Amino acid sequence: MAGRGVGCLWKRHVVEQLKQRDRVQRQAFEEIIHQYNRLLERSDLQVVFSERLQTDKYEHQNRHDLSPGVDGGRSDSLQQEMAQMRIRHQEELTELHKKRGELAQNVIELNNQIQQKDKEIQSNEAKMLEYQQQISRLEGECRELRNSLADLERANQTLRDEYDALQITFSALEEKLRKTTEDNQELVTRWMAEKAQEANRLNAENEKDTRRRQAKLQKELADAAKEPLPIDQDDDIEVLTEDAGKATGETSPSRQPSRTPSKRVSQPPPPPPPPGGLLDSITNIFGRRRSVNSFSSSPEAAEAQSACADVRVPSTALHIFDAHDGEVNAVRFSPGSRLLATGGMDRRVKLWEVVSGRCEAKGALTGSNAGITSIEFDSAGTYLLAASNDFASRIWTVDDFRLRHTLTGHSGKVLSARFLLDNTRIVSGSYDRTLKLWDLRSKVCMKTVFAGSSCNDIVCTEQCVMSGHFDKKVRFWDIRAESIVHELELLGRVTSLDLNHDRTDLLTCSRDDLVKIIDLRSNAVRQTFNAQGFKCGSDFTRVTFSPDGSYVAAGSADGVLYIWNVLTGKLDKTLDKGHSSAINSVSWSPSGAYVASVEKGSKAVLWSDM
Repeated sequence: MAGRGVGCLWKRHVVEQLKQRDRVQRQAFEEIIHQYNRLLERSDLQVVFSERLQTDKYEHQNRHDLSPGVDGGRSDSLQQEMAQMRIRHQEELTELHKKRGELAQNVIELNNQIQQKDKEIQSNEAKMLEYQQQISRLEGECRELRNSLADLERANQTLRDEYDALQITFSALEEKLRKTTEDNQELVTRWMAEKAQEANRLNAENEKDTRRRQAKLQKELADAAKEPLPIDQDDDIEVLTEDAGKATGETSPSRQPSRTPSKRVSQPPPPPPPPGGLLDSITNIFGRRRSVNSFSSSPEAAEAQSACADVRVPSTALHIFDAHDGEVNAVRFSPGSRLLATGGMDRRVKLWEVVSGRCEAKGALTGSNAGITSIEFDSAGTYLLAASNDFASRIWTVDDFRLRHTLTGHSGKVLSARFLLDNTRIVSGSYDRTLKLWDLRSKVCMKTVFAGSSCNDIVCTEQCVMSGHFDKKVRFWDIRAESIVHELELLGRVTSLDLNHDRTDLLTCSRDDLVKIIDLRSNAVRQTFNAQGFKCGSDFTRVTFSPDGSYVAAGSADGVLYIWNVLTGKLDKTLDKGHSSAINSVSWSPSGAYVASVEKGSKAVLWSDM
């Protein structure tokens, strides 16, 4: 129906255009055609008059031939009149021929114009046909778009319904999680209370047993003191010293007492030890267990604890080697300085053994789905923690290269991850502006803190986490309270954080090309380092303290390693022979003998003063 209506419209339009052309051209040329017809009629009349004049001329000549004398005068006058009439008619005829020619030329021009108009009409008709086809095609496309729009609206409505259903499900699950969390907290509280009661019962039983043994021992000693013994002058007497009783807390009846040559002395029984002695001993034992790390028996830990304080300022590139296929983002020495770990954009963490000033490949840790951003050993050197761009952190065992844990939960790149001092918890900071606290025993996220800005690096003390952010701030978090204790704003985006050995100074690097030391006791900037040519190469450039905190090492965007003396505040060394691109990260070995640096290229450099 729509196509038929459109066809009628364009036909009607053509008819109206033809009528309009007919009216315009008819009005313009109607008078000319009328004049032309009149001229034709007058021309025909002229021919008739000419024929009639010829006939009159012949008749008149005949009559003149018949009566020449009589009509001589009249004949001359008639001839003159005829000559004048002939001239006049000849002029009129000439004028008519001239007008006829002009009219014929006009007719030819009009015919040409009509042909041109006909061509224009044909061209317009062709264009109209083309436009009509284009209109039909566009109408088809409009119909298809309407159908697509209807399908999209239906799909959108379906997605809305699914979203509403998922939102309801999420709300229900969130409520269930809240209730489960509350139940879990209640169970933990009850479990802790029961454990405390059990410990109290155990302590009470131990105290009763101790008192019973002490009473028994005291009774035996009293009975032994009542028995009379003949003692000579040279005999030894039994003396139970008070120090010995205090040291052991109890004395076995079968124990042979020490003998001292002396005179016979009436020795009173020793006083019983205080009843709380055993409890104090148990408390001391458990206190020592809590204070000693479970990995302290590791050789790496022993080497770390015995790390020498003799720090060597590097001056030579001992070994330059290709560490990864592509950019190298992170580097870290193990606590014993025996291993070097590097992480790169090839999604691998590689371990290198430092032997005689060279790094020999030991193995690779795989499992990450994106580039590595930071590396951290635990305090014993048994586990290695790495953060990556695939929104996750991973833990491997160093000895067998096995992946042990994968911690997922961030919605952005994980830019830094650190062990807490107890090695059972981990803090990670992400591009999604959150920090997460993980428990390795339960393998779950214990807390999530919204920081408000992308977290570029993290360091930890016993109860405080310090984070450097994209908004130029260093934030200090209390782990227990999940709140910000203090904020310190720098002049540029914070790229790196590091603590000295005593955990009293915080080293920062920022995009304003300044390296600063913050005194954690006063929470104020104590020292600032800069140098001509030093430039922070990226938002993730890492700097480091020396093991004794007396030097600071940082890599520049031009591939130069800068080392400052903390005591003097002056630049000590610039090492420019090793890197060909910007240095991303620097690590100083705990032994103080080596410095390792990695770059945006694929190379790593081992430095020392040897």
